[in-house]
Amino acid sequence: MDQLEERLPQNSVPQAGLSGSQSVDRALGLLSLIGREPADGLPLGEIVSGSGLNKPTARRLLLALMRAGLVEQEPQTRRYCLGEQAFVLGVLAARRHGLLEIAMDGLRRLSAETQDTSFLTVRRENYAICLHREEGTYPVRTHALQAGDQHPLGVGAGSLAMLAALPDDDVDRVIAANEAVLMARYPGFAPEALRADIAATRARGGSLNPGRLVASSWGVGRAFRYPDGRIAGALSIAAIDSRMLPPRQAELSLLLAREAERLEALLKQMFVSKRGSRPTISTALRPIETGRAAR
Repeated sequence: MDQLEERLPQNSVPQAGLSGSQSVDRALGLLSLIGREPADGLPLGEIVSGSGLNKPTARRLLLALMRAGLVEQEPQTRRYCLGEQAFVLGVLAARRHGLLEIAMDGLRRLSAETQDTSFLTVRRENYAICLHREEGTYPVRTHALQAGDQHPLGVGAGSLAMLAALPDDDVDRVIAANEAVLMARYPGFAPEALRADIAATRARGGSLNPGRLVASSWGVGRAFRYPDGRIAGALSIAAIDSRMLPPRQAELSLLLAREAERLEALLKQMFVSKRGSRPTISTALRPIETGRAAR
């Protein structure tokens, strides 16, 4: 075995016999190595010596990273540098981690006041991804959603809140793109059921998942926006069904609306330029706008 594994952190070492995993691990090792010199990049010789790989293997992995846009080769110096896609991924990661950082106080408040579990969810194309799960102190908890879980938009309270906040044309496109997986894996979320959920969410101002993903787990959600009007994410609260009777649904929805308003105000502060330009979208609390009627 070549020496790359000795140069990488211990948790990067692939397991014996997993050639596909080993190739991925080696490629990521090269990406990390190149990332140490983001300005000037590295020549092939230094990549070979720094990784412990032989030249043909290093070149093959570099070509794969180049096809993915994660690495570029400067035409004149022939040095390998981080590519445009690496920049894009970095921006996405920074945005998400920054969003989580400013949302944490609100999530803690929600879980402290309600004793139930609160969540931060963001959109990734046609899916929703749970970024964080903040546990409450109530002894009986729901485990329907964990940090890192992803579901088609509309499946789950936070996910539904984001879908309902999109314009109708986007809603149509997302549902059409997800129809096959919804029918195969989420039988309670057929397109016609989702459209009814969207209409109810828009009328209510927030979403309700009445235990359709996990029977005993109910949730309420509220979307929030960036200052330019784009959906930033959603806050949600989940609890066992006995703690989600209609009066408490209304109470939790008010708490979510309060935290969504606070979060939008914080995002507004973040996005205002140093020259004092004013954002065009008000962060005042408002019902979720319907798509075509809002345009």
